[in-house]
Amino acid sequence: MIESAGRRLRIGMISPYSLTVPGGVQAQVLGLTRELRRLGHEARVLGPCDGPPPESFVTPLGNSLPLAANGSIAPLAPDPPASLRTLRALRDEHFDVLHIHEPLVPGPAMTALVVHTSPTVATFHAAGTSASYRLLRPALSRMIERLDRKVVVSKDALALAQSHLGGEYEVLFNGVEIDQIRAIEPVARSGQEGRPIVFFCGRHEDRKGLHVLVDAVIGCDLDATVWVGSDGPDTPTLMERTAGDERFEWLGRISDADKFARLQTADVFCAPSLGGESFGVVLIEAMAAGTTVVASSLDGYRNVATDGEDAILVPPGDPVALGAGLQRAFARDDHIERLRRAGLERADTFAMTRLAEQYLRIYRELVVHSAP
Repeated sequence: MIESAGRRLRIGMISPYSLTVPGGVQAQVLGLTRELRRLGHEARVLGPCDGPPPESFVTPLGNSLPLAANGSIAPLAPDPPASLRTLRALRDEHFDVLHIHEPLVPGPAMTALVVHTSPTVATFHAAGTSASYRLLRPALSRMIERLDRKVVVSKDALALAQSHLGGEYEVLFNGVEIDQIRAIEPVARSGQEGRPIVFFCGRHEDRKGLHVLVDAVIGCDLDATVWVGSDGPDTPTLMERTAGDERFEWLGRISDADKFARLQTADVFCAPSLGGESFGVVLIEAMAAGTTVVASSLDGYRNVATDGEDAILVPPGDPVALGAGLQRAFARDDHIERLRRAGLERADTFAMTRLAEQYLRIYRELVVHSAP
């Protein structure tokens, strides 16, 4: 056991979701681990992987199953083999501190919570509503009593956790790897020099609002190129709707590096989500790249963006309002330049380095308190 708060820590990071499937929680897990390792700590990630692990510091715990969760499809590994691999990894690694993300999700996260092999901190990401929290409240409330520290990523996540589970939580906003984003070279504009480029990147499902963006571009007859990243259950229908419309470019799944390069190139990043967002990491990524943000005016997005100061926020689910917001963002005037510059400054406040330092404070407190 480490006795000095200044020494290198062995940190186990648990992801409940497949690390080879793009997602907000997975990005936080991997980004935070990279930063902790850069700071000299022995941090490793344990989680499901559908294919080769995305980083050398990832210990794969088996394949995932797509299960419905929070209005989306989550790649979970609730099967016994994944739990057994989790137990084996925890036994072999001898972590000084364990950091579980979404500790009440069945699979590796809940397994690590139950066995509690090391001082444990948990981060709750979800916001909005949770049927499982509501229906299983007594059992889940007892389970989280095993946690040594509890963290939420936003005031909306705090409201969900406290209303259903009770207890005390610290709010630590999500982090973004600012330097990594800004170091990537932009992609070529592909002959679109005279036309503004709008970039959307998110799962193609109802709550992400891609259909609202399609309605806005078509209904408001916007003269713009629209890059559509990722895929999902709505992809075939939306591609059929835009068939023959040369304004839409369907990119499919893209890597983080490609996403950041396109953010560097795009004039506008559009996030037309309808709900279920606890925190707007992708908005911060766009701001860090110097891209003008047009997004839905959701509580989760207002955690990081302010209408008229560093972004343009519009009512969710309103194609006309979204079209007008995009049209304003296309203007190359002083107001839009001020939004862009304010966004750059705003993004700096969410640097992953700052988040890692806050978690290291918690880790060290737990390790010191657990020392014999």
